[in-house]
Amino acid sequence: MLNYHVSMPIVVGIGVVVSTAIIITYVYAKKKFYKRTLQDPAAKVSLTLMHKEVINHDTRRFRFELPSKNHILGLPIGQHIFLSATIDGETLIRSYTPVSSDDDVGYMDLVVKVYLKNTHPKYPAGGKMSQYLDSLSIGDTVDIRGPSGRLKYLGKGLFSMKVLRKDPAYTVTVKKVAMIAGGSGITPMLQLIRHVAKEPHDNTKLSLIFA
Repeated sequence: MLNYHVSMPIVVGIGVVVSTAIIITYVYAKKKFYKRTLQDPAAKVSLTLMHKEVINHDTRRFRFELPSKNHILGLPIGQHIFLSATIDGETLIRSYTPVSSDDDVGYMDLVVKVYLKNTHPKYPAGGKMSQYLDSLSIGDTVDIRGPSGRLKYLGKGLFSMKVLRKDPAYTVTVKKVAMIAGGSGITPMLQLIRHVAKEPHDNTKLSLIFA
């Protein structure tokens, strides 16, 4: 017969292991169930603006609805999307890094600094794309495509990189990552920081200079 005081920790330990396994299986199954919005880097996807938030005098958060409530964006860490629009008869394409992630289901968030007309002497017209986004009303649509970029973070300090877009990828493993960002340019760094922070087994050290 097992000693009661010895068997209890064993039973509790087994229960914790089983519970952990069930949770991991459940989370993995849910992620497999979700559909990726970005399937083909060359294919455009139309998204509908569902919410717009004024963060400060020149910065906005735009929330776009994904194709369904069971869709995630499907953007690898380190990659970005292209947003295209026809403005005054001209097709403009700009790259953006969402502040949302694949943990966010059914929507994508962009934080954008709006460069208004006549606020900078060197750029009297301001930012065409950012002003276009700011002019959108709830229910309006934009076209995105992706993923794009020559860098991917694969986890635990492992990066996949390309020198040129058509070059074969190579991998680099690091223990520390130093980042420098200014203004809304922090969004790619924020993407990496959030991912590393939520992964308990990722011990990569991150440092950021932001101004």
